[in-house]
Amino acid sequence: MYKQKLVILTGPTAVGKTKLSIELAKRIGGEIISADSMQVYKLMDIGTAKIREEEMDGVPHHLIDILDPKDEFDVFSFQKLAKEAIEDIASRGKVPIIVGGTGFYIQAILYDIDFTETEDEDDGYRALLEKRAKEEGVHVLHEELKAVDPESAEIIHENNSKRVIRALEYYHKTGKPISLHNKEQHERTSPYDFRYFVLTDDRKKLYSRIDQRVDQMIDEGLLDEVKSLVKLDVPLSSTAAKAIGYREMFDYLDGITDLDRAIYLIKQNTRHFAKRQLTWFRREKEVIWLDKSKFGYDDELILKEMIRIYEEGNL
Repeated sequence: MYKQKLVILTGPTAVGKTKLSIELAKRIGGEIISADSMQVYKLMDIGTAKIREEEMDGVPHHLIDILDPKDEFDVFSFQKLAKEAIEDIASRGKVPIIVGGTGFYIQAILYDIDFTETEDEDDGYRALLEKRAKEEGVHVLHEELKAVDPESAEIIHENNSKRVIRALEYYHKTGKPISLHNKEQHERTSPYDFRYFVLTDDRKKLYSRIDQRVDQMIDEGLLDEVKSLVKLDVPLSSTAAKAIGYREMFDYLDGITDLDRAIYLIKQNTRHFAKRQLTWFRREKEVIWLDKSKFGYDDELILKEMIRIYEEGNL
């Protein structure tokens, strides 16, 4: 039975996926689908390290700049839009290449995860959890999640109130941890003939790149970008407002912290995010790790290895 060809290039933030993905797409006749939960938003360019049009080098990109910052975006939305993009790209004889660091989004596509079991939510219980999150803090709910589903608690950051609440809600409704449900879904056979590349690097070098990237964002005008969002009155409860780099600057503008502290926190939170990304990818199956240090930091050698694996498997 024919399976649609699919290539994934992922890895922690700031590892260097963008440049590599452009060259890969040019060499294998591909188009890129962004698996980034924040680059979908218009007007959020600097803080998301969004690729510029001139950097695309003529390679079409999908799921970038498609939503207003006030709109919510989640894995359900991504799965629907990514499937549509895959069909569109394939219909033109091109290879869909999913690029980005949101592991759950990638998993949702790769294994066509069925979310219907979790869609029938208890609005009353969810409202109660949302009320408690505001009054008691998400940390309290995260501790409760840790007690009933430690695996999910390890993966879901306590600041991600939406996913913490969803996991508690699922446990309340089914009596089973959502991590078990996700694991069962993960055992599904993929409808795609895929190669799943994870680009990685020495942790110290990765963290240094993260710090440099944050400094560059500040130099390019991240603060002004956030001020522009404030003028749009973006609700702080929205997905966009919770993005790393933006929430810390919102706190600065609200007088909660000073600018130096905000910049420090952006760097710290981004490093923690990269660590969680690596933890996620280590748990994934059928991944092909590409350690930059083992290729002497030569992008050409990394590309040749990716193309070799791509062609060898008659993908």
